[in-house]
Amino acid sequence: MPTTTLSATFSRGAAWRGTLEGAVRAAVGPAAGFALFVLVWQAIAMAIPDIPTPGATWDAARLLFADPFYDNGPNDQGIGWNVLASLRRVGIGFGLAAVVGIPAGFVMGRYAAANAMFAPIVSLLRPVSPLAWLPLGLLLFRGADPAAIWAIFICSIWPMVINTAAGVARVPQDYLNVARVLNLSEWQVVTKVLLPAVLPHILTGVRLSIGTAWLVIVAAEMLTGGTGIGFWLWDEWNNLKVEHIVVAIFVIGIVGLALETALVRLARRFAYTEE
Repeated sequence: MPTTTLSATFSRGAAWRGTLEGAVRAAVGPAAGFALFVLVWQAIAMAIPDIPTPGATWDAARLLFADPFYDNGPNDQGIGWNVLASLRRVGIGFGLAAVVGIPAGFVMGRYAAANAMFAPIVSLLRPVSPLAWLPLGLLLFRGADPAAIWAIFICSIWPMVINTAAGVARVPQDYLNVARVLNLSEWQVVTKVLLPAVLPHILTGVRLSIGTAWLVIVAAEMLTGGTGIGFWLWDEWNNLKVEHIVVAIFVIGIVGLALETALVRLARRFAYTEE
């Protein structure tokens, strides 16, 4: 066998083994961590009888997801409808926050006077707990559903404002000088110069906002009632169905992870690097 053919065969074999070892490591690590988690959970359940075991929780989950979209009235709906209701509120509140927050961030980053005026207000209001805004939402909107959306809006807007403003402020001055030489209008500067450079910062703010929004909606729904995964979880606590509470915790985590993963992939797709 020629030397070049033998070397190519060895190279392909080494590459195949490297790929296989990487896949095994990627699978074994999470599997081992999850197995350890289940063992610790089982030990805690054996020590504290009120905590459901992994097996009991699995059985409860199978029953819940056998028909997740049943509807026996407004106060008795499947877990699927409750998750969709929460996602709807998050989508509306988050969308409104993006419509307001991203342009506001552009204005603050672009104009020093606007930043001097509004940056202190953002710094003052950003640390306020989102649930502290919920009573004000109930007062203003006279309804639990719009109040929950209001809480989502107010907690989602700050990361988008701050990250967008920071991104605009960090755009190299050379880019703006070129735009001035080309006599571009302000709209052209925003769309052709600032937006491509600032997009990764915007997506970072969006990713932070969606995580916060999903956290807040669960707590808001516990307080406002109606439909939603937060209300469903609290209702199951009132019914002393601890297995369903644990299932709800996993559902909340999985949905939040899915939202986070989707936005991370989107941010990577639009990653911007200077050549």
